[in-house]
Amino acid sequence: VGSGRVVFLSGITAAPVPHSHPHMPAEFDHLDFSAEVQTETIMERLSQTMEAAGGRLTDIVQVTRFMIDVDANRDAVNVVMNRYWGPDHRPASTTVEIVRLATDPRFVLEVEAIAVLSD
Repeated sequence: VGSGRVVFLSGITAAPVPHSHPHMPAEFDHLDFSAEVQTETIMERLSQTMEAAGGRLTDIVQVTRFMIDVDANRDAVNVVMNRYWGPDHRPASTTVEIVRLATDPRFVLEVEAIAVLSD
């Protein structure tokens, strides 16, 4: 990346927006906690956030994925993310296996990203 406007996106999960703080587990009871659905929700939020910033998903240059049980969830997460990135875009990525997310132990993925938009 040579230059551009940098956009930082952090803490994106599949939790409903808005939700209570401190977190109330009952607010999440209706959700589908599968890795596929959580990843789709996160990617839709990433896309919406990038559009609000004047960009698109392909402007994301780096992604950090905080994931519960990488062995069980990585393949499903990768399939969904790659579908959203498209065939020609793969941002640099790091996956960190964690014990749980602060939002609720049923969530398996949280994503932060860095995007660079053209000047």
